[in-house]
Amino acid sequence: MAVALLVVCTGGSAEAQRRPDSVPGTVVGDGFVVRYGRGDSLRAEAVAEALTAQPALPALADSLPRGVTVILAPDEATFRRAAGGRPPDWSAAVAIPSVGRIVLPPFGSDRSMGGDQWRTLRHEWAHLGLRQSLPGLRVPRWFDEGYAQWAAGWDRVELWRLRLRVALGRTPPLDSLTFRFPGDRGSARDAYLLSATTVEYLVQASGDEALVLFLERWRARGRFEDALREVYGVTTPQLEEDWRQWLEDRYGWVSVLTNSSVAWMLLAVLVVVLLRIRRGRDRERLARLRATEPPPAPEFWVEGAGEPGGGRSGYDIGNGSGTDPAQPPVDQR
Repeated sequence: MAVALLVVCTGGSAEAQRRPDSVPGTVVGDGFVVRYGRGDSLRAEAVAEALTAQPALPALADSLPRGVTVILAPDEATFRRAAGGRPPDWSAAVAIPSVGRIVLPPFGSDRSMGGDQWRTLRHEWAHLGLRQSLPGLRVPRWFDEGYAQWAAGWDRVELWRLRLRVALGRTPPLDSLTFRFPGDRGSARDAYLLSATTVEYLVQASGDEALVLFLERWRARGRFEDALREVYGVTTPQLEEDWRQWLEDRYGWVSVLTNSSVAWMLLAVLVVVLLRIRRGRDRERLARLRATEPPPAPEFWVEGAGEPGGGRSGYDIGNGSGTDPAQPPVDQR
């Protein structure tokens, strides 16, 4: 059983010609069949079109997976029954490799909210493709989930979530590359993102061709450890140590602080803080200047008023009857 918490549409079937099957509620494609209930015909067509249009899964044969049945559950009870038990509350879909089945929850349910449904479909598709490429072999949980998550991709929000978790040291403890998938949605999302980075590291370190060769040797030797040593030259503990260092270098504090968007954000915050400090200082300086300057003269103040002799200015501002000493008096009779 697998859960897709990330989304991006990339997958693996060749160009297909779909036709309605003779059985109502079925859409047939190249390597897959979509079964749906009443009212889900348009959704079934959309799912079939997405599976047909997606590119091949990385490092796998173009024909994988094949013989897949996609079930569009009309309700929660059908979803649980088709999933073969009680899937976690945070599961957005379920893949059952033993029977080649993908079960999608009802449209608009809590399970299908908060994520890209096509990336979820891609994630489950990748599970089936990987298992069919390694028939009968035991696949470590971290690699199974990591490959599916890496093949589906992640968006910018999830990438930043991963960076912050690694930078803050808030990642599940790892004694080996065996991931525990907890019961809550947030912890499970972190575990899926981390598992994807293990496969990303292998590809970054040695290239796509090495991953193809690794799967071939794994299939031929029948053991994961033998193929790992033969292709990558490390054991699982050594791989974990190298991966951990790479993870901190790529997604740790250095990555966060050197990211251009973070740098601009920090610069903007710094500018805002400096502007507030300067405005505060300017207000304090203006307040000190106002406290030390003399009070303004009132409009009714007359020069010499209150002095001995009772001096006056040239005009009597009070009643408008004053005289200008530069002009002769006017006889008003």
